[in-house]
Amino acid sequence: MAVDQLIPVEFRADLVLELRDASGALVLAIVLEVQRDVDPDKKFSWPTYVTVVRARKRCGTVVLVVAPDAGVAAWAAENIDLGLGLGNVEPLVLGPAVVPEITDPADAEHETELAVLSAVAHGNGPNGLTVVQAALVALGRLDQEHALVYFQLIWNGLREPMRQALEALVMERQIEGEATFPPFVQKLIDRGKLEGVREGKLEGIREGELKGKRDTLLRLLARTGIVLTENESARIQTCTDVATLDRWIDNVLGAKTATEVLS
Repeated sequence: MAVDQLIPVEFRADLVLELRDASGALVLAIVLEVQRDVDPDKKFSWPTYVTVVRARKRCGTVVLVVAPDAGVAAWAAENIDLGLGLGNVEPLVLGPAVVPEITDPADAEHETELAVLSAVAHGNGPNGLTVVQAALVALGRLDQEHALVYFQLIWNGLREPMRQALEALVMERQIEGEATFPPFVQKLIDRGKLEGVREGKLEGIREGELKGKRDTLLRLLARTGIVLTENESARIQTCTDVATLDRWIDNVLGAKTATEVLS
């Protein structure tokens, strides 16, 4: 049996951090993931991140999950069995219970990385806007490359109501002429909004393509007199794979039953 992967699958972690000793040698890689909701697929992708980074960096590798929700944090901390109990990946988890709320910009500037984690862990909470604001002020003391990465982590962890509140705050400060945030913050917020619009358009195009193929398949079946059961009709309507729908359309030619078409 060949284990070749002809079509590469791309896995993207939120951030990979490197820890080095005094001589500059790489001693540990940390795959940092921001997790807002329970997602069963992550129990398969996190081990992939660990093994791929470990192979590339040639050093020990762990996955660190920052979870703003206590329930999500508990789920993320569960051991991942790789099979037969012979191997496992145990994510390290930072939840709201173990990350302090940093609301003072002076404290945030002194401990910028901790302020970023605080913004991710508590950014959607009652004091979320104050926590995020302190972290963003602290980003102004970093070089732009690091600041951009940290801001993206914070932004990814925010839910839509808090994103809107942050956008309104940045706009208010701009109108008042108070430059309390790094100048790139508004640009990145605008970029994020544009990306959301772009993704929405792409999703709309894809759904339109799927609907067109479903309709084509149903028309062909009707013309050939093939009657669908309720389950078969539901299977077609819920199919979200273009290649599968194309195959079913091709199968209509010469088929006498729905089973032959949907094989």
